[in-house]
Amino acid sequence: MRRFLTLVFMLSIILFVGACKKKVAPPPPPPPPAPAAPTASLSANPNTIDKGQSTTLTWQTTNATEVSIDGIGPVETSGSKSVTPADSTTYRLSAKGTGGTQDATARVTVNAPPPPPPPPPSLTEQQLFAQSVKDIYFEYDKADIRADQQAALQADAQFLQQHPNIHITIEGHCDERGSTEYNLALGTNRADAVKNALVQGGVGGDRIKTISYGKEKPFCTESNDSCWQQNRRGHFVYEQ
Repeated sequence: MRRFLTLVFMLSIILFVGACKKKVAPPPPPPPPAPAAPTASLSANPNTIDKGQSTTLTWQTTNATEVSIDGIGPVETSGSKSVTPADSTTYRLSAKGTGGTQDATARVTVNAPPPPPPPPPSLTEQQLFAQSVKDIYFEYDKADIRADQQAALQADAQFLQQHPNIHITIEGHCDERGSTEYNLALGTNRADAVKNALVQGGVGGDRIKTISYGKEKPFCTESNDSCWQQNRRGHFVYEQ
């Protein structure tokens, strides 16, 4: 009987100790890994162009679900595109994903066109006179204005009307045939004929002087019809 009681006592102790031992909870599961952050790169080739030329943008991203480029809009996650910026531009790419946002930029420099050449310097009145006013030619031993010289004389009169500050001298010239005295008189008649025609065309007579050189200052010194024709003229001289 005593042994039975001892056994019951021991069993009670064991059950009591077992009942008092704290139950340990299992460890929580590990947290899921954080989503990977996006990566992005953007380049332009060439990165310097002249105005009107094109360049190619090339980009690559990873871990991105939404990619856009300023000025272009949404694009594929990787790709390339030709662009023609009007001015120097910095393109900015934005790559978005569950892990965040990543930007990348590429600069394209547009060279401005060279400035236009400066306008040619304006001509002086004397230069315009030399370009515009034509001498009047005469027939042999004549001082009347030839029909084929009327257009040139009208153009001379129009130019002088448009430039009222210009004063001129009309020189009367002759070919080598005939006496000096005769040609001086003929040269005077030719210079006067030109002056009178200009005055009739509206040019003030006070702006016009005349002088005769006869055959003393030939423009051509050969003795032939072509040369003589060149010397029979009313020659215009610009006066300072």
